[in-house]
Amino acid sequence: MRRLLAGLAAGTFLLATAACGSSDDSGSPGSSGEGAPSDGTTTVRLGLIPIVDVAPVYLGVAKGFYADHGLELSITTAQGGAAIVPGVVSGQFQFGFSNMTSLMVAQSNNVPVKAVSNGIASTGVAGADFGAITVKKDSALKSAKDLEGKKVAINTLKNINETAVRASVREAGGDPDKVTFVELPFDQMPAALDGGRIDAAMVVEPALATVKSQGGREIVSPFIDIAPRLTIAMYFTSTQYARQHPDVVKKFQEATAESLAYADAHPDEVRQIVTTYTKIPAAVLEQVTLPKWPAEPNRSSIEELRRLGSDDGLFKSEPDLDELLP
Repeated sequence: MRRLLAGLAAGTFLLATAACGSSDDSGSPGSSGEGAPSDGTTTVRLGLIPIVDVAPVYLGVAKGFYADHGLELSITTAQGGAAIVPGVVSGQFQFGFSNMTSLMVAQSNNVPVKAVSNGIASTGVAGADFGAITVKKDSALKSAKDLEGKKVAINTLKNINETAVRASVREAGGDPDKVTFVELPFDQMPAALDGGRIDAAMVVEPALATVKSQGGREIVSPFIDIAPRLTIAMYFTSTQYARQHPDVVKKFQEATAESLAYADAHPDEVRQIVTTYTKIPAAVLEQVTLPKWPAEPNRSSIEELRRLGSDDGLFKSEPDLDELLP
């Protein structure tokens, strides 16, 4: 299991950028990571990457939604997701945040994970999403079909962003097998694109805003080519914890649903709270396209993501969405 988890770690998360903040181990001691203070509040550990996507959790804490449900969140942040899936499975954390492809890959490899609450979704608006395939301003590339024979940067090979690019190339009538994928961290993509070391980049915010500030342009919104309003990531726990603590999981689900709804309705407060846990400058945040935070996942979009992942050979066995999803 340790070897399997280590192998999964590199592809666990959709987003991890060096501009997003520093690590902060704030977990509380205890073998289960769960405490019950004298006031009856339950403390749970949550593993996150400090990115825009998880702003609803921080807003929910600030607004008292988690406290109202009897929960205190002990948040541990890190630059990447390498420790979070194995951390959740081992009990170091009770909850974590991951993209759907990583969760399906984990489940297909018999890693006992269970999605419990929605995370983020695409905006559903082509040309106005938080992720896009981008090129230099003077590039001759006009569509995803033009990516055949070109170098395209993605943050992790064989994960959700490769699936997204491949879907867009197919949608445009091209052959995704003719695309050369280059693995590169999101925060390094703007410079690589501007310097001509790659032909295109599948970027997400805030790297997307950076590319545009350099004069780059987007040619397609690949998440939308997978499915309208694609569910991209969710909060999850271990199957063991979900089985042993259904009451805590329910409280987390309810508080997170409130937090997602509030964030979706208050974008200005989202941008403000992000400055409290990341190093993204406020001026950059003003230019960032925020994702959507629906309270419920879009099952049909996840089914399409599973189908495409299967076609691309990402899964050892077919993921069971009835088992994985809440």
